[in-house]
Amino acid sequence: MIKAGLLLFMIAGTAQAAYCTGAALRFVESAPRDRFELRVGEIALRAVTVDLRGSAGRLIFDTVDGGTGVQVFQPLRDEGGTTGGTVADGAEVIKVLLSDGAAGTRAVFSIDVDDRLATSDLGQIRVTGGEMAGAEARFETVQGKVFRAVFDSTNSAVLCP
Repeated sequence: MIKAGLLLFMIAGTAQAAYCTGAALRFVESAPRDRFELRVGEIALRAVTVDLRGSAGRLIFDTVDGGTGVQVFQPLRDEGGTTGGTVADGAEVIKVLLSDGAAGTRAVFSIDVDDRLATSDLGQIRVTGGEMAGAEARFETVQGKVFRAVFDSTNSAVLCP
């Protein structure tokens, strides 16, 4: 029996993932709430962390009215499969626990994300893929091992363990 894995191929001297069985976290810009959609791969997960500090858009979580962000604000909310908590306004890092992070499951949570660029693609209230690029997702397994993946310009962070 052959187990699916990571197949790499070379493009201009850089290894590119053609197939990956790991977890993936996707950011979806939406109104009034932005969403993070998690797909758990073949490795069971306990938690996922979103770290915006390396993002091209200097992104933050906007959770209270009149705080650091612009206009619309939304606190962290479970949309299925997570157990969230309180996130400070202007925070750049959040950790979300999964209620069931078994292999093959999905989870969704929402929160408002704003950028802090003087001239952003769609204004500071909306985040584009180019602004999310460089942010990091950390996937914590039930055994406590942490895997890291960086968001790309398509708003996705894919884990290939």
